[in-house]
Amino acid sequence: MKIIPVIDILNSKVVHAVKGRRLNYQPLESILFKSTEPLEVAKGFKALGFNELYIADLDAIIDCSMNFQTLKSIANETSLKLMVDAGITSIPRAKKLLDNGISKLIIGTETLQSKKFVKQAVETFGSDRVVVSIDLKGEKVIVKLGFDGCLSPICLLQDFKRMGVSQVIILDLARVGSGEGVNVDFLMKVIAEVGINVFVGGGVRDINDLIKLRNLGVSGTLIATALHTGKISIDTLKQASFL
Repeated sequence: MKIIPVIDILNSKVVHAVKGRRLNYQPLESILFKSTEPLEVAKGFKALGFNELYIADLDAIIDCSMNFQTLKSIANETSLKLMVDAGITSIPRAKKLLDNGISKLIIGTETLQSKKFVKQAVETFGSDRVVVSIDLKGEKVIVKLGFDGCLSPICLLQDFKRMGVSQVIILDLARVGSGEGVNVDFLMKVIAEVGINVFVGGGVRDINDLIKLRNLGVSGTLIATALHTGKISIDTLKQASFL
């Protein structure tokens, strides 16, 4: 199972995300890094031994002001594989993002109005470069008003799988930064009923949570808070063969 650190960018700085309450997000405070500059934090993760990074460009998600230059600099200067959620809802904008060195395009349900866009993206860029993020609060899917798909997460996941999606993120925004643990029962249901490569974000507390997720068959876990607070240390990740 991959361990993928997360960088949340808001107002061009790295912030500490808590439960999706973006108006309350504060600049990152970390035992690992002093800087809140996205490039410096990304370089820090690279130096610690990570080879993949998840970036949530909240500026783009909130008001479409995408940090293209920042993303390009991170890709070019760190050689990290980047998974990026930038609120993409059109093929030309997705292409521009991928042309700036991004490895995988994240399509989040939070900003998705038509599920057809997912099918278009998979057909255009391939299933290896498109990841759908099922954005949740609890077990309720977050979508834009007027969304034309299922509102049940299992139903929606099955629809996306039929469209050729092979990788999904189960992102529980209500648990992000909370240290409340992950919804293991729900993840077991997803893996059993949908049969798709699952990445998990939100609520990871400690190394025991990671071991539990690995045993479930989860493909990757997104982590931020537990790394920055030291609840999951780099040494512990190495000892458990995660890094």
